[in-house]
Amino acid sequence: MFNFSRKDNEFFDLYVESAQYFYQGALMLDEVMLDYSKAGDKIQDIIHLEHEADAVNEKIIDKLNLTFITPIDREDIYALANELDDCVDLLQGTLQRIVMYRIGEVMDGAVSLTKLLIECTEEMIKAFSLLKDIRKNQAQILDATHRINAIEGEGDRIYRHEVSYLFDQVTDPIELIKWKDILQNLEDTLDHCEKIGNMVRGVVMKYA
Repeated sequence: MFNFSRKDNEFFDLYVESAQYFYQGALMLDEVMLDYSKAGDKIQDIIHLEHEADAVNEKIIDKLNLTFITPIDREDIYALANELDDCVDLLQGTLQRIVMYRIGEVMDGAVSLTKLLIECTEEMIKAFSLLKDIRKNQAQILDATHRINAIEGEGDRIYRHEVSYLFDQVTDPIELIKWKDILQNLEDTLDHCEKIGNMVRGVVMKYA
């Protein structure tokens, strides 16, 4: 019943799969940012994607319950799985707001933040794909996590600039509320990327 393998890398493969779903979701959101007419169709796509991502998380948890000796601490495996599980949910929340608010023309800052999310997801995929050999790939993994932090910092700058613009230039309070909420959700998603990057860095520092 139990798996006693000391070198079970399937956890890392599942992390990569989960990060790839996050990347696909970021690409979907980017399509909507560039063409609002696609929003309705992409809602259904991202709901399906979220179900697929949930299934990956369930595989990780099920495997954790059946694996006696894990490649990294059980607590780390569980924590990373749960944080990854939230990623597509955050993107879905942003897309749902875009549809509910009927935003029409998209703010340039929202497009920029979505592009940064794509970059973050690419770095996450890279980091997780290298975790199978932490000691050998330590420098590359840490480089990916540092890159995620730098991207999140750029996102903070764009977010502050765009919110300042809203309060300076937008006179319609409804439009201001809509866009502040969307921008906040995008910024929260970038923060979540940074959180995962920091967790990966912690795993590297523990095992490298």
